[in-house]
Amino acid sequence: MRQLRLDKYLADMGRGSRSQIRQDVRKGMVKVNGITVKTPELKIDPEDDQVSHAGEPVGYAPFAYYMLNKPAGCVSATEDRREKTVLDLIAGDGRKDLFPVGRLDKDTEGLLLITNDGALAHRLLHPKKHVDKTYYARLEGPVAAKTVREFEAGLDIGDERPTLPARLHIIRSGPVSEVEITIREGRFHQIKRMAEAVGSRVLYLKRLSMGPLALDPALGPGEFRPLSEEETAALGQLTSSCHLFDNTGQ
Repeated sequence: MRQLRLDKYLADMGRGSRSQIRQDVRKGMVKVNGITVKTPELKIDPEDDQVSHAGEPVGYAPFAYYMLNKPAGCVSATEDRREKTVLDLIAGDGRKDLFPVGRLDKDTEGLLLITNDGALAHRLLHPKKHVDKTYYARLEGPVAAKTVREFEAGLDIGDERPTLPARLHIIRSGPVSEVEITIREGRFHQIKRMAEAVGSRVLYLKRLSMGPLALDPALGPGEFRPLSEEETAALGQLTSSCHLFDNTGQ
């Protein structure tokens, strides 16, 4: 691993802002390999050097992974001058390189992965990977059995080509229907446009899973937690074979 400035190392690990860390270093609150240092720009080796801040050892993890239950009303962006972003909800981390993996519409809720692992984000989002994403939706009007077949066949939503086969599971059909929809693309407003293509309208939308990662039911809207070791390992093993459908060549 490349060497890092001491102030960046500590800021990345959530010990404060870079300016706060620099003040702490100059106050003698930081030790490297048991020796008090007062140079914030000191280069250290995260794998070999032992760092402590305010008497507490601080190990270094190059990547961070958070599961967020995105609430309605915030945007899936790293910054926005007018709107609250999903990163505003990740309080106390201190990292400046986090980003959401993909986007959920402002009014859509549910699972959103926040990380600084660009390679993982690429594997999850690349169109050729066809990673399954499952949503719970409330739709306007009843949903017929033929709609299940239409989703399986692919729908014309106004793009150059139809959608890839999708899975529609009807939970309840009525004036307001409840369904689960699994897609393996990420087109603009895709679920909303698919609903419109079959004469319906999305009233509520929540993402439940993305690849092997499922939303923790214990997380309320706006709450987040680090991924478990098992969840991180499952994402690390993700390959293009992670499909629910057999006809993956489409």
